[in-house]
Amino acid sequence: MQHKAKKFSTRARVITSAAALAVVGAGTVGAMSASAESPATAPAAAHAPASVRGKLTTTSTHLSVDAATDAARAAMNAAKKEGQKVSVAVVDRDGNTIVTLRGDGAGPQAYESAVKKAYTAVSWNAPTSDLVKRLDQAPTLKDIPDTLFLAGGAPVDYKNAPIAGIGVAGAPSGDLDEKFAQAGVASLNG
Repeated sequence: MQHKAKKFSTRARVITSAAALAVVGAGTVGAMSASAESPATAPAAAHAPASVRGKLTTTSTHLSVDAATDAARAAMNAAKKEGQKVSVAVVDRDGNTIVTLRGDGAGPQAYESAVKKAYTAVSWNAPTSDLVKRLDQAPTLKDIPDTLFLAGGAPVDYKNAPIAGIGVAGAPSGDLDEKFAQAGVASLNG
């Protein structure tokens, strides 16, 4: 099986180059700092970590990698039981991908669609099938980057706050995709 290397986009090349320069620059500055003598009169408090009051921070709940993997497997298994070839994605509250499963025989578009459906579901804390209906009143919602307003995404919430999204893509209908995504959500409650 041959794999063709993908060309990096201009944006990817710029970001990669900037990251490489930052690493080289940080190493140079770190080496210079390490060799410089610190003044004998430097106060000890200057090196102590800053402390902030509790009201200035928040704590959020995230789905563990194990739970995300179990949910993705449950969604994939639900699809397999019905003979469907799908891809599944689970994203965290911030839309970062936790786990993806590319089903055997799933179409090439299914992977990216699953990620976008999961992202869309967690962003609005609503099944993507419900969000599709909102497009009649607000058609520009579909213009928000990285979203996909097709059925197949389901939010995962904890204490009425979204903590993850599960997206499924590849079945012949969004209703089936969403049914499988909901199976993943249900597995977290069982």
